Formats: sequence, C-alpha cells, structure tokens
Amino acid sequence: MTHPLSEENRALIERLLGEMTLGEKIGQMTQAEKNSVRRGDVARLGLGSVLSGGGGSPKPNTPEAWREMVTGFIRESLASPVGIPLLYGVDAVHGHNNVVGATIFPHNIGLGATRDPDLVRRIGRATALEVAATNVRWDFAPAVSLPQDLRWGRTYEGYSQDPALVSDLAVAYIEGLRGEGWDSPTSVLPSVKHYVADGATAFGTSTRVNRLGVTLDHTLALARTGEGMRSLLNQGAWQIDQGDSPIDEATLRSVHLPPYRAAIEAGVLNVMASYSSWQGLKMHAHRSLLTDVLKGELGFQGFVVSDWEAIDQLHPGDYASCVADAVNAGVDMVMVPFDYERFIHTLRAEVEAGRVSGARIDDAVRRILTAKVALGLFERPSTDEALLSLVGCPEHRAVAREAVRKSLVLLKNEGNVLPLSPDLPALLVAGEAADDLGAQCGGWTITWMGGHGPTTPGTTILEGLRRQFGHPARVHYVPNGETSSRYPVGLAVLAEEPYAEGMGDRRELRLSPKHLALLARVRQQCDRLVVVLLSGRPLVITEQVPDWDAFVAAWLPGTEGDGVAEVLCGAAPFTGRLGFDWPLSQADVARTATSQNLWKIGAGLTPVSGEIPPLSPTP
Repeated sequence: MTHPLSEENRALIERLLGEMTLGEKIGQMTQAEKNSVRRGDVARLGLGSVLSGGGGSPKPNTPEAWREMVTGFIRESLASPVGIPLLYGVDAVHGHNNVVGATIFPHNIGLGATRDPDLVRRIGRATALEVAATNVRWDFAPAVSLPQDLRWGRTYEGYSQDPALVSDLAVAYIEGLRGEGWDSPTSVLPSVKHYVADGATAFGTSTRVNRLGVTLDHTLALARTGEGMRSLLNQGAWQIDQGDSPIDEATLRSVHLPPYRAAIEAGVLNVMASYSSWQGLKMHAHRSLLTDVLKGELGFQGFVVSDWEAIDQLHPGDYASCVADAVNAGVDMVMVPFDYERFIHTLRAEVEAGRVSGARIDDAVRRILTAKVALGLFERPSTDEALLSLVGCPEHRAVAREAVRKSLVLLKNEGNVLPLSPDLPALLVAGEAADDLGAQCGGWTITWMGGHGPTTPGTTILEGLRRQFGHPARVHYVPNGETSSRYPVGLAVLAEEPYAEGMGDRRELRLSPKHLALLARVRQQCDRLVVVLLSGRPLVITEQVPDWDAFVAAWLPGTEGDGVAEVLCGAAPFTGRLGFDWPLSQADVARTATSQNLWKIGAGLTPVSGEIPPLSPTP
C-alpha cells in the first residue's frame, strides 16, 4: 500500500535530508532506553527515538508522571539543531501495560480465542488512547507470531496457529491504533513483529544465555533474575526464544509471511526484526528477507527497527561488523538501550570507511521521517493532556471485560456443571491464583516478567465470583484447598508463574506438584470439580482431565477478573474457541504433521443454560 503523503510532506522530508549532517542522520537512526539517556543528549545528538523497556517506568509510576517524562524528551528533541520531533516507544502489548492504573487486556492468545476482529479493533483503539494520553505514539505491537512449539515463552504473544486468523486480528488491531488516520492526534504507530518466523524456532537452538550462567548478559542482570535463574535454566529457559527456524522457504512464505503482507496492505509503517535466525542466518543480517522481500517484494515503505540490543549478536566481539551488517541488511533504526554513543560513533566510522553507503543512510532516515510525518508529529508533537482521564477509564475496562468473557474456552462440562447454579448453597474456591491479579495478567505487566498480587488496579476472579453470587459468605475461599467441609461444587484456579520471552521457555508443559496436590485436596471435598487454568499456552493435562467435571482455559485475562466470573456464573455465555492445538502428550507440544491433540484448533463448548441474565455493573 502506498502511503498517501502529500507532495508538501514529501518535499519536507527531502528538504530535511538535504539539510541534515551525517551525524544528525545517524542520530535519527538511534533509539536509546530512557534510563540510559543523559540529560541534554537528545538535543546534542538529535536522537530519533527513546523507549521504555519492560518496566522502564518513571517514579512514581502514574499516568501523569509518564506524560511528564515523555514530554520532557519530546521537548528536548525540538530544541536540537535539526528540530525533528522524537518518537517515544513502549511495549503496550496488552494495553498500556507498563503503567499502573492502565486497562490491561487479555494477552493475544486469549484474543485469538475470541475470533472477533471488531473487538480487537476496539481494544486497539482503547490502547491507543491510553498510550497517546502519556504522549507515547509508538507501540511495539502487534506480535504476529505463529508459535509452533508451545514450550516457547512467547506463545501467549501469538493470536493463533492459523495464519488467516492471525492476519485478520493483526489488521484489526492496527486499524484500532490508527483510528481516524495516521495523522490524527491519537493515532499510535504499530510495530509489527517479529519479522519473520520467530514462531518456528526449534528447541535447543537459542544461544542467548550461556548454560553456565548469565553474568555476561547486561539485560538479565538488570532484571535481577537472581538465584532462581539457574533453576529456570534447568527447566528450559532460553532454549527456544531467539533461536533458529529451520523451516523451508515454502513454509516461511505460506505460514509466517502472510500476516506481514496483510499488515503492509493495511498501511503499517514499522516492522521489528526478530532476534531469531532462519536456516542459520540472523534475521538482523538477512538482507534477502529484510530488503529484497519486505521492502521490495512486499512494497513496505516504512522503517525496520531492531530489537533490544539485537545487532550485538551478529558478530560477538566485532561491534563494527554488527553495525555495518545490520544497516546494510535493511535495519533502519537500531535499538541500543545502553551505549547509544558507541553505536553513533561506530556507524559514522563505517560510513566514512565506505562500508555503509550514504545512500543506505538516506534511505533509512527517509523511511523514519516518513513515519514521523505520517503521524503528524511535525504539526502536533504533543497530545492533549485531557486524554489522561481515559487511562483505565470505565469504558475501556468494559471493553476488557467483554474480551475476557469472549476469550474463555470451555473444553469439558460433564453434567452441565457450568454455568454455576445460582442456587448453590456454597461454592468452594481454591487456589491462590483465584485472588491474584498479577497471576491473571501474566508477563509484560508493570514489569518485564510481571508479578504476583495487586500490581495494578483491577478485579480478581474471586472478587468477581463474590459479586456474582451476591452474598460473599456463600463463596468459601480456601487458598490451599484444605477444608473439612463438603461442597456440591469446588472450583480450583490454577496458574502458570508469570514470565516473558525466553525466561518462559520450558522443557515440559505440565501442572506443578503444588497444582496436583491442590486438586487432590479439593476433589476429596467436593461432589463436582471445576478447573480454571490461567496460562500463556496449553499445558499437557491428559492424565488429569478425566477427574474433572469441567475445564475452562482462561489464558491470561488481564485486570478484569469480573469477566471470568460472569461467564462461570452464566451472566454471559461461553463462546471462545481454541486458536491453538491442545497437545495430547509432551511429545506433541512441538507442532508437526504427526502431532496428536487432546483438542484441535476451533474446539470449545457452548452450554445451553436458558435465558442469559443482564451483566452486573462493576462498582
């Protein structure tokens, strides 16, 4: 799709290119993390972008403080000699998820289960409004990955294993971020990621972390992963993420490329390159795929941004070659979170030595300026401060509740135990996750890895159940399931530990011993057992599910636990359908032509429960 820039705007871009020095052009190609940026450097170096990494929040972490922080960077960029407005970026992957108080929507795996493009479009619009309220105009989303090995820690970032469904939902989200037009005051630039075939990486091919330790990894050291890191490595962390995709070209083109084609046809102006490799060649150095296919064959007119410190992996110990190879391959803006001056000096030296051409630099900067002009940043570098009232507003939380309701997938329901009868004299609720907002949000929530407890405002599943039953005393919450009482129905809420990226890679996908012990206790004390699983992917439950009367895959629903309770209690119907195959055994977690499944894509029950009562309001 040709982006409809006016002749006046095209002339502006060419004029700026003609007036800029080489240093100013390289500045536009540089993206630094906000915690590393020294006062005055945005203006001195003409930096093109600043980002907040996962958890890169101001203190205090409030929408107002976010806006003040971002506005300061923008104001400084306008004071640079070239005066080009800065573009601030964040990982708003399920709402403006770094900001305390923002609406946190279900992760993409849950949205895929809704199969509802209109809903995803509205989520994109709500996210854009909350992001723009803080003066951020760039969202590192949507991920259009098609995860093939469920052990991958980014599985929940994928909508589905169906390329057509991924394309439809990605385009809807892009349309939501765009709103009335890219140049509208509340449009937010999407970053379609991670190009390409990151979902096809093979187990055991990741080289991100030395198996002997992580002391040389600056990012993980800053994340304070601590003593638990060795345990996670033993469980399979950093075995898949950023690894190699060994698939053939036909599979790459038929399965993994279509969402990018659809996104480009929808007018996207940014794509993020993947850490991963294809057949042994790192994507950040893959000129054929970045330049020939993406920019040539697909006609992409926007700019390619690297992932966090990703170019450093191309030639460890030879930074100049890392820089030259990435830029020559087609990376236009480089995310250098820690040492941006090193990148600037290195790229300048490579240009002056003739290893990177001036034409390649001009092409990169032209693409970056095209996106900034398209967003209207030159006319309106700041958004309306009144938008702050929309962050976490009731209207957006209502959309999130709708998304939660539509994302739940009912996979077993013996005797129609669900929806729960309003006449139950008492309901046993067990599992710490039932009252754990952090667990139901998952990773990429306030911090990179996410966390437990009330990390941000919202409602838990337990709170929602108490509201639905009307009499809180009828909902008996026993976190560990230890009770001497007998119940007609017991509801156990289980959850994966929060994780993100390669920290969530696992050798096996199974319920933990703690989960199994909880289930055994609850089963003994109830006539019928309902299990709700909060997870970023299907887990192998083939041996356990025969002992359950009902099973609900609730994914990672976000801050609106009311939505889960509403469906469990019949205030809204089950309508979700699996977007992923559910593996039968551990041998089937990596999807192949011979994999066996407990349930296939599209599975999901819709019990008939008579008239649906109206939804109760959230206080």
